[in-house]
Amino acid sequence: MSIEIHRDAWGIPHLRADSARELARAQGRVTARDRAWQLEVERHRAQGTSAAFLGAGALSWDTLARRARLDDTARRCFAALERRDPETAEWVRAYVDGVNEELPATTAPEFTRVALTPGRWEPWTPLGVWLATHILFAGFPAKLWRDEATRHLGSEAVGLFAADGPGTSGSNGWLVAGARTTTGHAVLAGDPHRYIEDPGVYQQIHLVCPEFDVIGLAVPGVPGIAHFGHTGTVAWSITNAMADYQDLYRERLRRTGAGVEALGPDGTWHRAGRHTETVEVAGEAPVEIEVIETDRGPVIAGGPEGLEGGGVVEEPPAADASRSAALPAPPSASLPAATPLALSLRYPPRVTGDLGFSALLPLLRARRTADVDRAFDQWVEPVNVVQAADTEGGLLHRVAGRVPVRTEANRLRPVPAWEPGHEWRGWHETPRAGLRDGVAVMANQRGPATPLGVEFAPPHRANRITALLNEKERWSAADMPLIHMDTHLASAQPLLEHIEALDDLSPEAAAVRETIRQWDRRMAANSGEAALYAAVRGAVVRRLAAHPAFAALADPPAYPDVLLPWLGLVPRVAFALEHLLKAEELYGIDRAEAVRAALEEVAAEPQRGAWGDTHRLAPWRALPESESESGSGGESGGESGSEREAPGLSGDHDCVLCTSAVPGLTDLAARGPAARYVWDLARREDSLWVVPLGASGTPGSPHHRDQLPLWLRGDLVPVVTDRQQLTKED
Repeated sequence: MSIEIHRDAWGIPHLRADSARELARAQGRVTARDRAWQLEVERHRAQGTSAAFLGAGALSWDTLARRARLDDTARRCFAALERRDPETAEWVRAYVDGVNEELPATTAPEFTRVALTPGRWEPWTPLGVWLATHILFAGFPAKLWRDEATRHLGSEAVGLFAADGPGTSGSNGWLVAGARTTTGHAVLAGDPHRYIEDPGVYQQIHLVCPEFDVIGLAVPGVPGIAHFGHTGTVAWSITNAMADYQDLYRERLRRTGAGVEALGPDGTWHRAGRHTETVEVAGEAPVEIEVIETDRGPVIAGGPEGLEGGGVVEEPPAADASRSAALPAPPSASLPAATPLALSLRYPPRVTGDLGFSALLPLLRARRTADVDRAFDQWVEPVNVVQAADTEGGLLHRVAGRVPVRTEANRLRPVPAWEPGHEWRGWHETPRAGLRDGVAVMANQRGPATPLGVEFAPPHRANRITALLNEKERWSAADMPLIHMDTHLASAQPLLEHIEALDDLSPEAAAVRETIRQWDRRMAANSGEAALYAAVRGAVVRRLAAHPAFAALADPPAYPDVLLPWLGLVPRVAFALEHLLKAEELYGIDRAEAVRAALEEVAAEPQRGAWGDTHRLAPWRALPESESESGSGGESGGESGSEREAPGLSGDHDCVLCTSAVPGLTDLAARGPAARYVWDLARREDSLWVVPLGASGTPGSPHHRDQLPLWLRGDLVPVVTDRQQLTKED
């Protein structure tokens, strides 16, 4: 059998093989060739072994990965896949074979820097990579925040602080039916919002064999094209549904001579699984961790003695309606008011042994929206909103994934494992939706997935995309970047109203206010008015967060470090600022005075520049970029290393161009569009795409960052399917 690897002008791989299995092997080979360092980092993160070469900064993640049993869950899911769907299991094995063939020859410089030798991938490694990538995607740590906020501020705090938190990820996605396009065929467009990583989280790729011909965005380390693909006759894309499908249980554990026991909802103690593992840490002594699993799931924080900081479980306030009145009294009613804290995590793949990989091959083979629909019936996690269209006019707008049926309390906060009524009782039927005026828009707002979630993104992005699409009757694929790059910030209105209502300002503060009044509400990189608005916003966030009313939330309990981004008070205030400023009353806080003080603070500072001077791209890297890597020229338009390191950005958290900083903490943007795509159903060759950096993950490669200037400007790369435009690679 033959395998051909071609490249287009942007270094994007185009693969051909005689069968789907050989094509998976080719995909594994080319991914290891282009992304060797990234693959090995992800494999080690899935195993909980990354601290061995990344150091103590990776220890908290490794501990979570081991305690949550990610690698063991991947093994279980692969074993179940072999029994249930041997064809897909063999296809995954072929991908792993390709990775293992290519990895030993890698020249990626990061391996030398940390003295790491590439290891061997196992058949279940791609499943582990998928789990590690998405275990925090649904934001289960937000339940810890709600628990603390409710405990200290009351149940109304859940609504006040309901906003897209700092650890979640989302997307924009819109589907325009043929009746609203210039060609008479549908167009799909959008951009997934994730942490911007170097190398990127998506890999542009073209896969061809006798069974299928698909272009799309693959996840490095996982075969196929799961999220965004175009087969020529049908295309699909996804956005995060913001569903809640993971539960946290407060566990009461005790040690016995035989191990550890957990108190169950039947009032009796049950044996828990328990063993210890050693985590190697570069430059430091190894760390031994205890891995415990109850009937609910793996214990991810605390243990029989509680958290390291002495955390305890306190019974919810009496006003908390966390238990239905119809439920019987808990057998543990005589528990002490405070017991040592342990938290277990229940998540679908651990319960079912299914990660949804059986959807991947059917997606590649899809010819119509009905095929895509059937494929996504097998999807598990993350739970997504799917949009699809085909060349015959078929359209699809649905939720896909597995969400357990359980009490409302489970969705909001950690629930007591020793109380009855908190078990899972089957799975929700995933909702479906249609189009309105020939358009369907999803931007993580409340939509078809509303019954499945708790917190959703504010509606601003979705409303803005809808408004833009309504500005004209017919749209083309080439028009879509205008929407991708829109910087209008509707969420600014409540703060602007507070600023407008102030009087008795100093002359300097009055001048700042007048400048902000002239602002066009666009977060453009070259806008001085946007910079002033952002500075005032950040000062307001800090002042509200410092108010004594929130003092109890300033220092979170001693949860593992990896969970703390969801518990930071300043980020929580920042992303809920719109709600906090609009609330009728806010715990006695004088918000007008806070805004006044913020305005005076900004007015007293030196003259500010433009928004893009501080709002800069800050991609995540497993290793800091070395001087030789950052100084290599020519790969992103010839700019200097420092400029390339942190280019200025337009956009903001609630803009369609969602480049998310954390107001009050930093203007640097770690999250943003991890790719942009436009799928044209009239001619696939007219489709467009771009990633933030480039096709190659190897520093010094001409394709490491060659798409960055395009991404910054909002330009897209044409999709290439013509073999005459490709160069064969040995």
